[in-house]
Amino acid sequence: MDHDQQLKLQAYLDGELSEPQAQEVARWLEHDRDAAALLAELRWAHEDLAQHEHVIELPESREFYWSKIERELLRQERPQAMETHVPWWLAWRRVLVPVAGVAGLVLAGLIASGLLGGAGAPQMETAAEDSGAFTYHDYDRGTTLVWLSYPAENEFAENQPTSTIQ
Repeated sequence: MDHDQQLKLQAYLDGELSEPQAQEVARWLEHDRDAAALLAELRWAHEDLAQHEHVIELPESREFYWSKIERELLRQERPQAMETHVPWWLAWRRVLVPVAGVAGLVLAGLIASGLLGGAGAPQMETAAEDSGAFTYHDYDRGTTLVWLSYPAENEFAENQPTSTIQ
C-alpha cells in the first residue's frame, strides 16, 4: 500500500471525502484486508486520542482571550524608553580592544620583517669614526663578520713579505 492510499484511508476516517470517493474507498476496503486492518488501527488510535484529550475551558470568550494575547504582543514590540548607564571603562573597552588588536598585528609584522631588530635579514653596520671597518651580522646563521679595509701603510706591513702575514 502506497502513501497516497494511506492518506485516502485517513481522509475517509475523518469524513473529508466526497460521497463518490467515500463509496469507492468502501468498495476497496471490502476486497483489501491490509487496508481494512490499517483503517481499524487508525480508528482505534483516533478514539484513544479522543478519550484522553483534555478539554481546557477558558473563563472568557475566545475572541477576548486572543485579543489579550494580541495586545501583549503589541506591547512587547514597542521600543522601551529605558536609558541604561554604561560604566566608562566598558565604553572605552569597546574602542581599546580593537585598537590594541590592530597595534599587536602591526608590531608582529614589524618584528617579522626585521625592522625592530629581531632576527631576520642580515644587517651591516659602519662605525662613524672609522669608515674603514664594516660589521656584518647574520642572525639566522649566528655569524658576525668584521671587514677591515685599511691600506697597508704601517711598519708591520712594510717589513713582511707580500705573500703571507704571520
